Amino acid sequence: MQIGELARRTGASRRSIRYYEQRGLLEAARTGKGWRAYDERSVHRVMNVRALLGAGLTVDDIGHVVPCLDMKTEDFLACRDSPDGVLAMYEGRLAAVEEKAAELERYRAELVERIATLRAGRPDGDLGEVLRRAEAASPA
Repeated sequence: MQIGELARRTGASRRSIRYYEQRGLLEAARTGKGWRAYDERSVHRVMNVRALLGAGLTVDDIGHVVPCLDMKTEDFLACRDSPDGVLAMYEGRLAAVEEKAAELERYRAELVERIATLRAGRPDGDLGEVLRRAEAASPA
């Protein structure tokens, strides 16, 4: 299949597909005219790359699991062919995500406090309502 068909089937842009190829996450054969040609494994590979990017991994992180990228998406998590260090890579990425979540929670608390302070100085502002809305929007 050509790049347009792969893009359609995976939801990835042509540009992303070319980028995955540049980074060694995807391989393409070339036709006689020099066009990229992909096989069915490429669909699984692109879907897995997109899922991992969506989970917060970087392209460099994904390089650690290249042996598993050809698996069907539903089988990917059970891949036993990952090299050593993959678990540590996932744990490191999780630690980075948790650190970022804590940072965002600090930002949220600061904004709630500033809004409450500003609303408290206005007779038309209902501080209780501001805090209720902020709490409702807060992830549990």
